[in-house]
Amino acid sequence: MNRGRGQFSLVFASFFGAALIAAAFAYSNYRFSEYKFIDFSKWIFYTQKDIFTPQYDNYTVVVYSSNMQNFNTILGKISKDNPILAIDIFQQKRGKKGDVLYISSGMNTLLQVIQRFNVYEIPSAFRIKRFKNSNFKQDSLVEIIE
Repeated sequence: MNRGRGQFSLVFASFFGAALIAAAFAYSNYRFSEYKFIDFSKWIFYTQKDIFTPQYDNYTVVVYSSNMQNFNTILGKISKDNPILAIDIFQQKRGKKGDVLYISSGMNTLLQVIQRFNVYEIPSAFRIKRFKNSNFKQDSLVEIIE
């Protein structure tokens, strides 16, 4: 009689242990995926003629294509609380105009940005906030600009 009880306890403890490990793993993945980072010291972006280095603590990042959309139309639909980093996937280098800094990069970096921040449609926008030095953390959901 004690033998059956011992086996039940062992099975229950094994199940409980496995469930606890799975829950810890799922929570860890959730917490890690909640914060998406961009490190401007590792991902190189270019302004018209220089390498981009962040000057502000907050930016609104807009991913768009200059061969598909007129940026002035997009700009009217974006909150202008922060300076705007406009990433043109068509890769035209336009420099800076007002609070808008147009940046571009190689295709591999652009694809990494699109994948990291889950940009499925363009134009899209999201905010980033300085985390440490040139490392920025996503500070809002990705919004599709219509």
